[in-house]
Amino acid sequence: MHHLRPTGRGAASRKYDILTALGAKALRGSQHEQRRVLRLMTLITARYNWQRDRLCVGQREIARMWSCDERTVKREMARLKALGWLVVLRQGARGRVTEYSLSTEALLDATRGVWKDVGPDFEARLTTSEDSYAEGASIVPLPVKGTVPAPTVDGNTEWDIARVTLHASDPGLYAAWLHALQRQGRAGGRLILKAPSRFHASYVATHLVARILSSCSLVDETIESVEVIS
Repeated sequence: MHHLRPTGRGAASRKYDILTALGAKALRGSQHEQRRVLRLMTLITARYNWQRDRLCVGQREIARMWSCDERTVKREMARLKALGWLVVLRQGARGRVTEYSLSTEALLDATRGVWKDVGPDFEARLTTSEDSYAEGASIVPLPVKGTVPAPTVDGNTEWDIARVTLHASDPGLYAAWLHALQRQGRAGGRLILKAPSRFHASYVATHLVARILSSCSLVDETIESVEVIS
């Protein structure tokens, strides 16, 4: 997922905004959710390298920090990856520690519902940060063979309708990355889309899933997340 990187001008406030949003979400959640978020916040504040945008810490050290065993660490880190909050940059092997990146986009998506509870200034600031990133984001074009026709509203699924909006907002982006996505189904509030390749799925999940979710949510407000598979 793309990052609202907390570096450069205003970096300190953005870091605190992320932690504030996480804290507010935890306070509204269950005991298990609170513990999970607290564990992540502890990792972020203690070991996250904002300049390099990565987390590099071993399971044994995390276990000491969290006052638990390494089995719990392995299980909890897997959950954080499944939520999309942590993204593996380099898998650990032969004594090498796994390196992670913090997906601030996924964290902001997960905490969006509590922004207003922190305050209107907080909500406005985070919304502005997302918009600023979207305007400056660099999307890698994917070569497209032939002409991609514009989608029609003939279909009756939420994805059929959302595709029309996505094409209207950026025809080139739609042709390169979104046209090939096929609806696989729903799992509760999760919409599942299938990409033609693993690379395609990874790129869409990393850079475009927030845009897809926004359009799909306008069509069907029960959609809470989008999963892209290959």
